[in-house]
Amino acid sequence: MNAAHTPLTTFPGKDTASGPGLVEEKALIMSGFGINSEMETQEVLLRAGMGSDIVHINDLIDGRTKLRHYRLMVFPGGFSYGDDTGAGNAFANRVRNNLWNDVKEFIEGDNLVLGICNGFQILANLGLVPAFDRGFARDIALMPNRKGVLECRFVTLKPAAANLWTKGIERICCPVAHGEGNFTCSPDTLCRLRKQEMIAFTYCREDLSPANGEYPYNPNGSVEDIAGIVSADGRVLGLMPHPERAMEFVNLYDWPLRKEQMIRDGMVVPDESLNMQLFRNIVDYFR
Repeated sequence: MNAAHTPLTTFPGKDTASGPGLVEEKALIMSGFGINSEMETQEVLLRAGMGSDIVHINDLIDGRTKLRHYRLMVFPGGFSYGDDTGAGNAFANRVRNNLWNDVKEFIEGDNLVLGICNGFQILANLGLVPAFDRGFARDIALMPNRKGVLECRFVTLKPAAANLWTKGIERICCPVAHGEGNFTCSPDTLCRLRKQEMIAFTYCREDLSPANGEYPYNPNGSVEDIAGIVSADGRVLGLMPHPERAMEFVNLYDWPLRKEQMIRDGMVVPDESLNMQLFRNIVDYFR
């Protein structure tokens, strides 16, 4: 691993990644009891060109760190507070009860918010997606997987609409690790999501044809194969799969086969996966 890829150790509020090639804007990666994807999220952002701080929610509540000092807020994956009161619900309540004014001020600025897996569940509970009218109603839910078990497998996703998050992406291949990822909403909400092109990614087969709800291509039973949506203003993305957990080419479950096929076809074997484009799009937005 070269110096540019060295993982960083961060502390709440401490200035970390900075240097040549990095945008000046920084990300705040939310941490808390049960969150477990902070380091991967920090590393993938660094490789894309953005520094970050991992900040425990208690340090935001106590005022040791200010949200307004950042441009990107990330709710990473995990099982916050053990999901004991529902997936992402306890963490969402802590945000709503203690940080809601700061969060609303943050999203009213030219800032971005990303929620992955448990982070998507937190966004849904807060109403930050779909947020049709900034009323922040809870219009969607991530219900228990159709098979009733935790799903840990790789899936293929394709963009369903062109936006700042999906620019230049044909497909991404990344793991899911959730027990409650079954995207559910009312017919009216689904109609609005379609009409306003707010469905960001859908589950699909390896040839990019629709999963059509078929397992394992659609791992959880999500309506219309929805894997992620954006807010009405396009600046908040909620996504169930984990692109940050497969940033390297060798993170892909079938990388030996892909490598052999590329060598036989005279292709250059890449160092990183296609998933990096999502995070480069974030950095490009701030450039």
